[in-house]
Amino acid sequence: FAVPADASKPSSSVVVSVLNISAVLGSQAVLPCRSQRMVWTQDRLNDRQRVVHWDLLSSRGDSRMERLCDMYSAGDQRVYSSYNQGRILMPENAFADGNFSLVIKGVAESDAGTYSCNLHHHYCHLYETVKIQLVVAKRGEEPSEYWDGEKPVLVSPEGSTVTLPCVNRQHIWTERHSEEEQQVVHWDRQPPGVPQDRADRLVDLYASGERRSYGPLFLRQRMNVSRGAFALGDFSLRIARLESADEGTYSCHLHHHYCGLHERRIYHVSVSEPRGEGRGGNGTASGVVPAADPNVVRGHNVINVIIPESRMHFFQQLGYILATLLLFLILLIIVVLVTRRRRQRGEWDNTISHHFSFFRKDVNLKEFTVDTTDLTPHKSEDIRLDYKNNILKEKAEQARSFPAKNIDLDKGNHDFLP
Repeated sequence: FAVPADASKPSSSVVVSVLNISAVLGSQAVLPCRSQRMVWTQDRLNDRQRVVHWDLLSSRGDSRMERLCDMYSAGDQRVYSSYNQGRILMPENAFADGNFSLVIKGVAESDAGTYSCNLHHHYCHLYETVKIQLVVAKRGEEPSEYWDGEKPVLVSPEGSTVTLPCVNRQHIWTERHSEEEQQVVHWDRQPPGVPQDRADRLVDLYASGERRSYGPLFLRQRMNVSRGAFALGDFSLRIARLESADEGTYSCHLHHHYCGLHERRIYHVSVSEPRGEGRGGNGTASGVVPAADPNVVRGHNVINVIIPESRMHFFQQLGYILATLLLFLILLIIVVLVTRRRRQRGEWDNTISHHFSFFRKDVNLKEFTVDTTDLTPHKSEDIRLDYKNNILKEKAEQARSFPAKNIDLDKGNHDFLP
């Protein structure tokens, strides 16, 4: 019944937490797995999910953060101060090529300070900040750039044009949200002694609402995740009526392919026997467990067999060998049957031809005998003919040779008569 987890590729998930959970036999165990970044939300802001804004922390001593400009992925950029109108700007195709650099024309002494480029992705809950310090030099000084250990420092002469770099070309900043690249959450379980690549899949959850549970029915009924998991960001696994066979290592995998989120949370679950103290309900005060009632129908009896990795490998190899021998035996039987059938057919053909030759020989002999008997009487008759006189002999010879021809002797005499 166990369905193995996908181990075709090495896991690229980042382990963010490892917890040890101990529960009492027969109780309910909750494996917490929560993430607000996995909450499924539709675009209700007219694609204002990606925004970039530039702020300035002036170096004039007032330590006040000033918003200079911002830009949404679905709108134009906005400059807050009328003094900076037409003087500072970002590229119009910033969200197409990932270049959010700020251009300042006619650098003034008041522009000195620490600038921050802030990227916000509200859908993916991503917030990134790039800081750059601008130092305004005297006229005639050469521009320069260096790193102070925390951020880049640009030295630009007064009145020049400077570009504060801020580039991020990751796909989530340059592409629109795709409904096909949805979130996926799945739970895996490793029994004791089983490595991660042989873990069993328990459940798959998709943001579209699809849910796939694996394993036997009684196990699926005891282990479940809330139906509103993607609405609340709560993917905790609840195991009811905990048994000793439930011990092992559980993993909660969170995948948000669009936002680039791949996290894994690990839980080591151990089951302990209940203490012998008095229990409420039907239990006795002395802690003695009552005898099992034979009339009570038990839900299920399951024997869990855990095979170490080496022995499992041996059984797999043995199965391959037996299957190969079985296939070879079947082929051998087929060859023997075909050979025997051909031999039988050859013997039958020889028998038929033999009988047919004798039949033809007998027929010829009979025909030859009949011919000889037919000819013998005729010869004997010719030889033993006894004629009484010559006249009869002549008549017989004429009858055998040619028929008699009648000649009219008187026909010639009539010509000479007057």
